[in-house]
Amino acid sequence: MNYILFDGAVRSQLLPFTFTRPVADIRIGILTIREKWEKFLNTTTSTITEDYLSEKWPMVEMEENIIINAAFLPTAELVEQVKNLQPGEGIFYEEDVVAFHAYEEQEVDFRECTNIEMEGKAILIEHTWDIFKLNGEALEADFELLTQDRESEKISSTNQVIAPENIFLEEGAKVECAILNASEGPIYIGADAEVMEGSIVRGPFALCEHATLKLGAKIYGPTTVGPHSKVGGEVNNSVIFGYSNKGHDGFLGNSVLGEWCNLGADTNTSNLKNNYAEVRLWDYASEKFAPTGLQFCGLMMGDHSKCGINTMFNTGTVVGVSANIFGAGFPRNFIPSFSWGGSGGTTTYKTDKAFEVAEKVMGRRNIEFSEEDKAILEKVFEDTRKFRRE
Repeated sequence: MNYILFDGAVRSQLLPFTFTRPVADIRIGILTIREKWEKFLNTTTSTITEDYLSEKWPMVEMEENIIINAAFLPTAELVEQVKNLQPGEGIFYEEDVVAFHAYEEQEVDFRECTNIEMEGKAILIEHTWDIFKLNGEALEADFELLTQDRESEKISSTNQVIAPENIFLEEGAKVECAILNASEGPIYIGADAEVMEGSIVRGPFALCEHATLKLGAKIYGPTTVGPHSKVGGEVNNSVIFGYSNKGHDGFLGNSVLGEWCNLGADTNTSNLKNNYAEVRLWDYASEKFAPTGLQFCGLMMGDHSKCGINTMFNTGTVVGVSANIFGAGFPRNFIPSFSWGGSGGTTTYKTDKAFEVAEKVMGRRNIEFSEEDKAILEKVFEDTRKFRRE
């Protein structure tokens, strides 16, 4: 069977992260949503997404296809339902389409489908803040999925460990002279990742492959540090997608960072308003600030964005793609994509300059800044022009 993941209606509610990737490639827990589905299904998937993303993430259609809403995280019960779908059948959760069986180039009329109610608990990503809000649940599920019937690498005796049965080290992982407390949730250290000396970690926590916790880092779960990222200072209930750096002291809480981001030394994010009021976040769909229902919410930063040393982010700040933030004081709590500046105002960060930086940053990790990547960022630049003062 051929499986295809589609973005669905929530894509606009997951900006700025879905400016540069399909919903399926959002990281939550240890794995991306796509990696979770592929692990359960034991096969590769393709994608139905925006046209400008389709060259990098094309759809592969065959005679028979099962189309899956990427906003739903897989569970054993849901995967079994998906595998058993027959032609003309669809799985629904309330008003949402979860998955359906379709023939090649078939236009599906859901009014004529045999509706099957989704079984088990629905874990659904509907808003940007769900990425950190549901990260603990997703991380524990991924931990079970990845470690079942496997044995962890040996934990060095130089570490102080609580609940070692909930700690898993992949091959090549290095952890020395750290405090690991997995009594409140699992701790997963990926292949060739490193926890440097003096780090204090309270699970649930995932340090993905080739990532690094720097000397004396303080981590409160549920937190995920994605592949090839470097993190220091204090982090609480945050998700860092991958290839991003928060290498120095400073606090990051209830936040999500995309890929290729960099937070300068002593950058701090507020995750609680002084009056303890509900946090409102910029909503791209309505083009205004909208309630989140949350008391704790920090920074949402899109891919390729960066900030200088001592940057201070207000509670509930949204930063778009390829923004460069610097200077004294608090910048606005909505910073459009391709902005250059800070609290004193911003100008447009021209694409030629932004692309030079992206090429250098990615080249340091031996990854090409491709024509596909450039075309995606050019599209984001044009689509977000209305938000900038040019």
